[in-house]
This record gives sequence, structure tokens and C-alpha cells, in this order.
Amino acid sequence: MLATGLLAAGAGPAFADGVTRLREFARDVKSGEAPFTQTVTSADGNRRKVSTGTFAFLRPNRFRFAYDKPAEQLIVSDGQKVWVYDADLNQATSRPLAKALGQTPAALLAGASPEQDFALSDEGARDGLEWLRASPKQRGGAGFQALRIGFRGKDLAAVEIVDNFGQRSLLQFGAWAAAPPAAERFRFSTPQGAEVVEQ
Repeated sequence: MLATGLLAAGAGPAFADGVTRLREFARDVKSGEAPFTQTVTSADGNRRKVSTGTFAFLRPNRFRFAYDKPAEQLIVSDGQKVWVYDADLNQATSRPLAKALGQTPAALLAGASPEQDFALSDEGARDGLEWLRASPKQRGGAGFQALRIGFRGKDLAAVEIVDNFGQRSLLQFGAWAAAPPAAERFRFSTPQGAEVVEQ
């Protein structure tokens, strides 16, 4: 469950479209932290699962998704490896960053250059947000059909992902913290007794 999961972009014109907002965000915003709500809807629209937590990032390629409800899960990138910790199983898995990130939403939002791996196109306004679509430049292996990002003014407000099975995940971000997150928050410490699986 790699969400993805970013903050006020630098000053820009009031009429900026979604693509411009993302470019400003990637260029000007080096770190951020905000609470999020993730709603996952099945392909037929009949089943929904809601999760909450906090997201933090520090460029380049360091991020932290901490899910607290309904189950504890932690996804952390220290810039070298991506760690996934399941509290219920007391199990941690790790993968080299280059293998784990690739053309993922996390790479797009926490990476240094969003247009390196993605083609960006503006999708106009919807639900009070300015939206853009990000399409992987290389087909296959992306793990999703569609990725959209919504900005409210200069603030990153939402990320919408449709996976290869038609399941829709919508992450909605709350207020972004004024102070940057500490670098230590992007280091993973294995909990006592946890099983560690290297991939």
C-alpha cells in the first residue's frame, strides 16, 4: 500500500494551471508534513476503506507515510532504501530505493524532477482544485492506470490513483506544518524482535 502521497509551492500567478503548480512545488518546496485521509474504493464502487495518518517528505527522495488507523503501518525512504513496517506482523521489509521508487507517486512527489519519468498534462478545475495528470513515460511496471494531482492555490491538496485493477485511491491532505520535519524522521530503526526481509 504505497500511497503517495506535499505542501505549499513557491509563489506563482493566481491563474497557474496544475502543471505549473507541480513544477513550482518540485522546484521550490524542499520539505513538508501534513495529515492525510486515504479513501480506497473498489473498481465496482461498492466497497470503501478509509485510512488516516501523516505524510512527510524531504527532497530528494526521502519520505515517510505513517498510517495510524485502522492499522499501523510505516513506509519510510531514507534516500537509499525504502522500508515498509507492519506493526501487526512486527515485520519490516526493505528494498533499494532505485527498485522501489521508479515511476511511482512517491517518486513524482518527493523526487527532484517530476518530468524525468512522467509526462504532465493539465486537467483543469474540479472540486475546487486545479488538477493535472501524470503519465509514466515508460509503459509497464508503473503499477497504476492513472495518477492525478490536485492543488488548491499553491497548496498540494490531493492525489488520486487508479491502479491496474480499477481500484481508486484518493489521498486528501490537511494543513501543512510551517516547520520542516527533522531529518531523523526519515531513518528507519527496526523495532525489537521484528522480522526483517531484504528484497
